[in-house]
Amino acid sequence: MLRRTALIGALVALGVLVSAPVASASLVAPGTGSPSANRINDLYTITLVIGGVIFVGVWGALIYTLVRFRKRKGRVAAQIHGNTRLEIGWTVGAAAVLIALAVVTFVALNSIRNPPNSGPGGLNISDGVQYEVTGAAAPPNGRAVNIQVNGQQYIWRFTYLGFGKLADQLDDPYSYQTLYVPANTVVRLTVVSQDVVHSWWVPDLGGKVQAVPGYEGHTWFIAPVGRYTGQCAFLCGRGHARMTAVVVALPPQQWLSWIHTQQQLLAQADAAQKTARAKQKNKTGAAAVEVN
Repeated sequence: MLRRTALIGALVALGVLVSAPVASASLVAPGTGSPSANRINDLYTITLVIGGVIFVGVWGALIYTLVRFRKRKGRVAAQIHGNTRLEIGWTVGAAAVLIALAVVTFVALNSIRNPPNSGPGGLNISDGVQYEVTGAAAPPNGRAVNIQVNGQQYIWRFTYLGFGKLADQLDDPYSYQTLYVPANTVVRLTVVSQDVVHSWWVPDLGGKVQAVPGYEGHTWFIAPVGRYTGQCAFLCGRGHARMTAVVVALPPQQWLSWIHTQQQLLAQADAAQKTARAKQKNKTGAAAVEVN
């Protein structure tokens, strides 16, 4: 009887290993966020389903054994030294489960780490935006919007790299707390910190990335039109709970209009600063620190 129960359990576990990807697909809402986030969700769901079946199988066998072979008055327990076939069976079964999980994980890792090209509805290179990138988290055609995410106590600063004219990137457009991106376009993030360790995490757009002073972390996402919320996921000080983030994915043309507006505002501010400096140039004494 025990052998038959073990055989049935092994067959059920094998069936779950084969059907887990299909079962998980019905549990995960498709297209809810970035492809990388969806793959992470799928992977966790597959692991949860397999782990759940194993949990139920082990506890079911334990409860059955406790009830079926419980102590009874007048019965003497059989003295046995073990079942070699059964022991080999559950050892091989456990190894098979681990191997299956490893294979599924490593197959999924490629699509989590490496972005595809932007979708057909994404920002096009012919729109006049040069957004070619190389290195970590770069799509096959090397085209993505490149944004620096800077963790600060206690706010996120987003710098839109490559949209200024200065080599030192000091005139690149930027925003705080709210990150604006073109929808259906590969967005490559370079995650840094200027003070302590932070952690960038927007669940619908991908996994966590540590922001460590002196180092660069990289990640990517492709977001459908919408609004996504995130939170610093590493205790970074007393203001940690307020260190939230919002990602707003706009239609490509609307995003281009927004980024051009930011460029114009920066140019106007720079021109106003130059005018103010020119007025102060020939002043001396207390007047040199007064701004009219």
